Amino acid sequence: MVALAAPGDRVRVRIDRTKGNVAFASIEEVIEPSPARVDPPCPYFGRCGGCDFQQLNYEAQLEAKSEIIRDCLRRIGGLASVPDLSMTPASNAWHYRSRAQWQYDAMRRELGYFESGSRRVCDVVECAVLAPELQMELELLRERIRQGALPDDARHFRAITGDEEISIVDDQGRDPMAEPSASADGLRAVRDITRTIHGERYRLNASSFFQANHDLTPALIDSALGSEKGKTAIELYCGAGLFTLPLARRFEKVIGVEGDAAASDFARLNLAEANLTNAEIVNDDVAVWLETLESTGFDGALDHRRVPRRQSISPQEIQSGGDAAAYQSVDLLLLDPPRTGAESRVISGILRLKPKRICYVSCDPATLARDLKKLIAGGYAITRLAAFDMFPQTHHVETVAHLGLCD
Repeated sequence: MVALAAPGDRVRVRIDRTKGNVAFASIEEVIEPSPARVDPPCPYFGRCGGCDFQQLNYEAQLEAKSEIIRDCLRRIGGLASVPDLSMTPASNAWHYRSRAQWQYDAMRRELGYFESGSRRVCDVVECAVLAPELQMELELLRERIRQGALPDDARHFRAITGDEEISIVDDQGRDPMAEPSASADGLRAVRDITRTIHGERYRLNASSFFQANHDLTPALIDSALGSEKGKTAIELYCGAGLFTLPLARRFEKVIGVEGDAAASDFARLNLAEANLTNAEIVNDDVAVWLETLESTGFDGALDHRRVPRRQSISPQEIQSGGDAAAYQSVDLLLLDPPRTGAESRVISGILRLKPKRICYVSCDPATLARDLKKLIAGGYAITRLAAFDMFPQTHHVETVAHLGLCD
């Protein structure tokens, strides 16, 4: 495995480490460059750990990401035959990131991203993948460093652009760009922003998870929802409601489940401001909520006054008869878990629930393949597979997998 290589390169490498029968190497010299190789425009390439595909032309990047997905499905997912995969390219291969996290070394006064394979900060003046608004924010932060105006206990900053404003927060929950105030920590609360995606307005702030490529997000939503409609939909890991709002316009009843309290509050606010009253948001651990649903039915799972949040529910408490009619009538279950994928208890809960259709949105092909293997073993089959290049110049890729119950 040769980092920063291009398919077809002839290179002299140094073996850095071995794991089992796999050797990991870095390039000492490019003897014969591949036709797919280009000169990376970023001066930090190779040192910064952010972008690891800049040495490839864009067509080669897309093909490499498609092959990563196929390889994971074959090798990890155990699929003998991988379904056809469509890849949607980004409209902008540069200056696309509308959300970012910058690492901060207060002692060295360095701000940027971690260096590849280390926790040392690569001091970045200009980032070629940032949206112009975030590049300006990065420059303002660097100016505050020169002024000595940033708190020394901050370790990183998260920022996201809205339709008109930018929200930024440090790891202590403060807005580092705000002027000192009379609050206990001396800094103002984090600013909320509004982002319009596909005609829906979302309130959120930099503490919230949201897609980083706003240009491609509408196509991602279209692919995830397709022509879906019906009576009941469940969304797991719903965040601030990116998919919840369009789901509520297609289904009679929608339930969103999110473990983060702040994100849950934003999801409820976004539904209320859209005048969507047919969706409910539950702030709970996803695995625990699925077990509660099976134990008590929809009414109990939605009423936290009668069903307090717990870490787990014993198998003896899980009954198949609770609210049976509603429990067996889930038309669509959509999940968009973090990079680590869905934990085993979540997959088990989905298989017991047996929704008619599943849509799995993933930012990591390896954990997607692991979870799809379990879902397929539980009686589902992949009906459609699509990929979106939400992260040009990196190996990361977003995948949408649709599954249906086998006859």
